[in-house]
Order: sequence, then C-alpha cells, then structure tokens
Amino acid sequence: MGAIYQNAARYAKSRALFAAAREVIPSGVNSTARATWSGWDPHPLFVEGGDGSHLRDVDGNDYIDYLLGLGPMILGHRPPKVTDAVVKAIREQGTVFALPAAAEIGLTRSMIAAVPSLEQVRLCNTGTEAVLYAVRLARAFTGRNKIIRFEGMYHGFSDGVYWSKHPGLNVAGSDRAPVAVPQGPGLPSGIDSSLIILPWNDTALLREVIERQGHEIAAVLTEPVMCNTGCILPEPGYLEAMREITRKHGVLLIFDEVITGFRLALGGAQAHYGVTPDLSTFAKGLGGGFPVAAMGGRKDIMALVADGTVSMAGTYAANVIAVTAAIAALQELSAPGMFERLYKVSDRLRLGLERVFDEARIATRVVGVGPVFQVWFSDHDIRNYRDAARHANHELFRLWWEGMLDRGVLFHPGAYENLFVSFAHSDDDVDRTLAAARETARAIRNR
Repeated sequence: MGAIYQNAARYAKSRALFAAAREVIPSGVNSTARATWSGWDPHPLFVEGGDGSHLRDVDGNDYIDYLLGLGPMILGHRPPKVTDAVVKAIREQGTVFALPAAAEIGLTRSMIAAVPSLEQVRLCNTGTEAVLYAVRLARAFTGRNKIIRFEGMYHGFSDGVYWSKHPGLNVAGSDRAPVAVPQGPGLPSGIDSSLIILPWNDTALLREVIERQGHEIAAVLTEPVMCNTGCILPEPGYLEAMREITRKHGVLLIFDEVITGFRLALGGAQAHYGVTPDLSTFAKGLGGGFPVAAMGGRKDIMALVADGTVSMAGTYAANVIAVTAAIAALQELSAPGMFERLYKVSDRLRLGLERVFDEARIATRVVGVGPVFQVWFSDHDIRNYRDAARHANHELFRLWWEGMLDRGVLFHPGAYENLFVSFAHSDDDVDRTLAAARETARAIRNR
C-alpha cells in the first residue's frame, strides 16, 4: 500500500485492519467490489455498524450512506420490521430444512401480484444464480444457443455471462461489432461463440442482428436501466423496440432486475417503463438487506422447471431467513405512498446535485431514475459503455468521492457504480449531502 488518503488519520484503524486482513484474505477483502483496484485505494473502510440511512466505520466516522451495501439496504440499515420478523422466525422456526413451507406460497403470490411479467416464480440465493437459471431456461425453451448481452453490463460472475463487463477498448472490437472479452483468465474457451455482444441504446443495430441471426438467438439479456456502468438510462422507445423485435423473432427477453427490481417501483423497472419481458431476475431490492433472489416469468416457459426438464437446485433456496425477510420487506414496500415519498427525496437530491455542479461550473451529467443515479464528470452525454470509457473523468470522480467522504457522505469510489437512496433517507440527509457537495465542488473548482 503506497498511497494514502489525503486525510489519512481519519481512516487509521481501517488502514491497520486492512493490513491485517491481507495476511489471511486474498486482496484483504471478500468481494472484488471492495478491492483497491475497484476504487477503494489505498484501502476500504472497515465498518462498525449501520442504522437507517447512516453507517459508522471503525474510526468512529459517521456517514450518510448512499452505498447501501451496493443496493440491498433499500429500507436502510436494520429496518425494524424486517429485522424483528427474521429474529422471531429463527427463534420460533429455525433456518434451513430443505423442505417447503407455507410462507413460500404467500411470498411468491405477493411477487406475482406486484411484477407485471411474473406468472410463476422460483426462489434462489443470489443474482448470479437467478441469471444463470434464466439463461439456461431460455436456451432450453427455444432450442437455440446464442445470447445477446450488452457491453458494460454485469449479470453475475457465472462463466456463461462474465464477459465484456468493462473491456479495454483496444481489445473489444469495433463500435458496431464488439467482440466478447472475458472478465479475466479462467473462463473456458469457446463460451464466447455463444455470446453476441452489442452496444446499449442502439435500436437499429439490435434489429439488424436479430433479423440476421434470430434463428440462433435464445434470448436478449439486459438490465432495463444500465446500472453497472454508472447509471445509463434507456433512450425513449428503446426498451419498447427491444420488446417488439424479440417477440417478432421468437427471441426471449430477459430483464435483469437484480438492481432495479422493487427499487424503481414495486413492480420494478418493467412496471416503471411499461415493458413486460418474458423472464426476470431479482435480488437486491427483495430481501430488505437479507440475501434472497428469484427468477420467474411466463408460465409456459417455467413449465420446463415444473416438470424437471430444467433443474433449479439449491440447499439454501427459500430458507426461513430469506423468505421471512422478503415477506416483511414487500409488506413495507407495498404500503401506500412509499415510492412517491422515495422519489420525492431522491429527485430532490439528484436535481440539487445538478444545481451544485452548474453553480460551480463543473461539467457533469447527473443521470438516474428515482433512487439510483450517478454523477458523470463529463461534458458529453453518456448513452453506452464506450461513451463512458471515452469521456468519463475518473480523476475528478476520485476528488469528488474523497471530498464527500471526508465530509461524512459515503458512496462507492468507482464512477461505474451508483449512488442509492433508501426509504430511510430524509430531507435532512439531503440537505447535509448538498451542503457537503457545495464545499466539495468549490474545492474541486479551486484546486
């Protein structure tokens, strides 16, 4: 660790713990998203605890938290009703039985009632699992092998889709004909032949490729909002065109709503935008901070799971903790006026940040929808991954991030991540965040 934070004394205990962790944990952390090369340079913060919209680190620093565990803490940290429900279930029932329970029926019925595309649902443990099963099911249902996925998106770390997340443009092919680039070594050769990599937000190219190769394509796999290269919104009509093109050619449309599901609306991005896919995956917004995921969609497709043709297994799937947490979380999210209040707070923050940077005369694009957004330090609009790779200023983002961190506001240090707003964030949190942003913007302008 050669680098240090500008205000290193503020994070001294985290630095010491990171040095100790590196002796026994590869890279000192248990997820790439927490690693130094993902932006937490020279070391990540070590956490003491969280409550509502705030998080405390081991150095005693208190933060308004827009990292939110990378999204799962949609109700804030330790939401009382979810926490109490889980503790009660553990004490009175147990944790894992590898047998079904009646509560699973009520949970899946609630999900089906909320999400437009869902006719049947299977629970699983992680977003990676949900996507893996959705892709497998699409291939089995269509009898086709190829999957279209988009540069800059992340659909979990399974071998079949861990490609072209943030590839170097020197190896990624041309703008109109990207090539599949593995996330790293260890992915089996030959998988790339099953993938068609396309740029996001290009309707004409999507139509051209499906018209030419539709007989080979099982599915288009996409986030309805690109949330793994910062936040990039679908251009008007893009999702609608995607739905029309795929339906015409018998290609399944899979929405990866691991981030957007139960976050942009109770029915997810598909309800927000009014576009219904064939299959959908969910995770982070579903469990109120507890690990649970799901995959579901049309009943005729899910029939392949129903008769055992496509196996979906998992010892921990639908365990007591996961089901209880998801039931309690959905009850909270279903309360009248919840999302209206969330959007009011979120929009006030996002629009306030736009004004802060405009007043400071710093070229930015503050892009998002409701409780998920990102600040692009760029004087170009960002409409796909290559725009971000070419035009996003990561050095300015680092100054912005560390300046906000020193002023008690936490989010991910990587420009390709997001700021998340929870139901626990208040107008006071927004006021304090905007005050910190004004000071940080002035410091950047005057550097």
